[in-house]
Amino acid sequence: MTWARCRPDILLWWQDECWFSRFAQPNAHDWGGIRLVEREPARNETDKALACYGAVRDDTRQMHLAFCPGQPNSANTLLFLPQLLDIGRAENKRVVIVIWDHASWHKSKQVRCWIRAHNRQAKQTGDVRLLVWLLPKKSPWLNPIEPRWLHGKRAVLEPGTDQLTPQILRDRLCIYYRSEPNNLYSNYLC
Repeated sequence: MTWARCRPDILLWWQDECWFSRFAQPNAHDWGGIRLVEREPARNETDKALACYGAVRDDTRQMHLAFCPGQPNSANTLLFLPQLLDIGRAENKRVVIVIWDHASWHKSKQVRCWIRAHNRQAKQTGDVRLLVWLLPKKSPWLNPIEPRWLHGKRAVLEPGTDQLTPQILRDRLCIYYRSEPNNLYSNYLC
């Protein structure tokens, strides 16, 4: 990290994924004895939770968010990584570094092969390269994005919210994190 921080041609990201339930209230440890009742979703209601990929820049602490249907997985990860690379390209960076946890989709063969192929092509064409570093296992406190997720959940999900649609939840998250909304699928509208 020290090496990356002193190089102006490197962009360092701390990355993680999070679920934001539209029905369950966040665990606030102690809310003064208030008992919150979780609303039950209607039988035909979809999108009970919103999956969010997030990355925090090490230099400016700016958050980059991308929302996706379903669960985080290798395919969704491979749609999120190019967004981080595009930001690096726009800023004329040579290397984008992503530090993330040991989620199975981060270490999957599909993701590793994609990164290897991207870096091979980047070396030939002079494009931005991608390096990924894994945090030590079972050490989420080392990732500065983790407390941001917790504070974000507490900020956007308040007691008594009956009709929190995916669009409202997404808008609240983007406002809270001061991030532009991004979708991993162009046809996916929260």
